[in-house]
Amino acid sequence: MAESMRPTRLKELVGQEHLVADGEIIKQIIDSKIPVSLILWGPPGSGKTTLARIIAKEIEADFVEISAVTTGIADVKEVLKRARENRRLGIKTLLFVDEIHRFNKAQQDAFLPHVESGLITLIGATTENPSFEVIPPLLSRSRVVVLHPLKNDEIVKILKRASRQLKVTKQVDKKTLDYIAKVSGGDARVALGNLELSLKISGTKKLSPEIVKKATQTKLPSYGKNGDKHFDFISAFIKSLRGSDANAALYYLARMLQAGEDPKFIARRMVIFASEDIGLASSPALNLAISTFLSVERVGMPECSFNLFHCAIVLAGSKKSRTVADAMSKAYKIAKEYSDLPVPLHLRNAPTEMMKKLKYGEDYKWQAGFKHKRGFLPPELQDLDLFK
Repeated sequence: MAESMRPTRLKELVGQEHLVADGEIIKQIIDSKIPVSLILWGPPGSGKTTLARIIAKEIEADFVEISAVTTGIADVKEVLKRARENRRLGIKTLLFVDEIHRFNKAQQDAFLPHVESGLITLIGATTENPSFEVIPPLLSRSRVVVLHPLKNDEIVKILKRASRQLKVTKQVDKKTLDYIAKVSGGDARVALGNLELSLKISGTKKLSPEIVKKATQTKLPSYGKNGDKHFDFISAFIKSLRGSDANAALYYLARMLQAGEDPKFIARRMVIFASEDIGLASSPALNLAISTFLSVERVGMPECSFNLFHCAIVLAGSKKSRTVADAMSKAYKIAKEYSDLPVPLHLRNAPTEMMKKLKYGEDYKWQAGFKHKRGFLPPELQDLDLFK
């Protein structure tokens, strides 16, 4: 579906207004019909391939697409042969290299003379930072263009267009399209794929977020070792520690060890407990739990039993705090809800001159306790407090 829904004209493109609006670089290239070599840097599904195809069509160039993953020397030679024939006929050649960062230095070097001579206009697409993955000579002969993840409302617009073309507008409502957009991660290709799969599952029924969840769910492998008792006893052990009942905790610990439970499994659970249930109330508990795990590995049974019982007694008697666990849970929830927010430019690393020009790391000072005037969170989350 994603391929069939791909825009073919600039006016059909959704998103990337900072590149395609009047006066911006892509619009200028198209209006002038003068080809410019570009490096399109952006996440999957943001429109890199679509943009390259639109540019080629709008400037009336022969579009040649190759992938750095599957292309060899022979393929490149064929492309250059085609470009020479095009030049003889007065036709421009636009070579689009998907995943250009996969080409090694020698392969990237091979394009330089042909870009310089104007035989080809090169547009490379990459999800990786071109400062590190594209050779400097090629970067200096190209313009680096940064694409952003699509916003939810932009994804919804694309989904509505697809629904009209598929003639299923009566099957979908705004709530469902909003949900599909939300779980797409700013990737139009993923969103269209989820819509297509959800429609197949629903048949002629009206789509709902529940159907979409069913279509997009990821099944996690179940874990089992020695049946229900394995889980019942470790559950009772952890709950006893949480309730500060050392007597019960030691009883269940003894029962598990006598039954042949893996002592490393028990030690791992105590390491988790030290942060999840004790946390900031007694941070040294984590050190003890990790030391216990190491002793289990290095000493082994039956002698490491002393270490396990020692640790269990201390964990049971420690003050408890859910601060770490609660803050972590809230952080995961917010991260999932706002999974598309980019890291603010002023917080990004800027080891190259190109990145500094793009305002990476702007106004940041490397000093202890430095508080940036724009804060350390995306603007949408400036009031976030995970510890309330």
